[in-house]
Amino acid sequence: MTLLDTTLAAAKAENRAALIGYLPAGFPTIAGATDAVQALIDGGCDVVEIGLPHSDPVLDGPVIQTADDIALRNGIRITDVLETVRQVTAANPAVPVLVMTYWNPVDRYGAARFAADLAAAGGAGCILPDLPVEESTAWTEAAAELGLATVFVVAPSSRDERLATITAHGTGFVYAAAVMGVTGSRAQVGELAEDLVKRTRATTELPVCVGLGVSTAAQAAEVSAFADGVIVGSAFVQRILDAASAEAGYTAVRELAAELAQGVRKR
Repeated sequence: MTLLDTTLAAAKAENRAALIGYLPAGFPTIAGATDAVQALIDGGCDVVEIGLPHSDPVLDGPVIQTADDIALRNGIRITDVLETVRQVTAANPAVPVLVMTYWNPVDRYGAARFAADLAAAGGAGCILPDLPVEESTAWTEAAAELGLATVFVVAPSSRDERLATITAHGTGFVYAAAVMGVTGSRAQVGELAEDLVKRTRATTELPVCVGLGVSTAAQAAEVSAFADGVIVGSAFVQRILDAASAEAGYTAVRELAAELAQGVRKR
């Protein structure tokens, strides 16, 4: 079993969902991104996702788009993303670190090269929200050789046969989008999330983790009741955007992570 597998299994053994936190590399600065991700871990995140900023993040809402824009204006490059992964994994060898990325940057970098460099940095795998499974062979083969997870995204609109196709190609866990639309905090997680998790589980033994919309401890507890993992991104990004200083932002991230960590333990 990989570190990601054992981490998710450990949360399940505690009768709770894992808490998975997301922040983009290069935000609020290239150097500061490591401190921001560390705040996620210090607050209680079991797994972290480091976003690879993209100039056209079509699946992301305005909060993450703003953070990506800041990172790009900071001059973030793929090598900086990988260095952030390396620093985080070196400081936290028991915490799985995934890269969340659109496919185009990986394709341009080279799938095999990216997989090798991510593995060398200590990464646990990739979440690839816009890569069709039918076109994923170059990545999945390279990833499998290096023990990296390939996490695909399913949505409430996915039919059962499509869910089966997607989950058959994925490893690590399945990312279940709680709502239709782009990323961002919401007042309600989405009524379709529990049904999507149930339908997805019917096709796979992989853990099913829910994201898009979770921002409070109460929502985390709600999702933890039926999912294997609770994924939070925009709420953490917003805390940094709202902070008066970088250090205040890290403190706010740490505090929110601690609240959410309590939430997933109240299923």
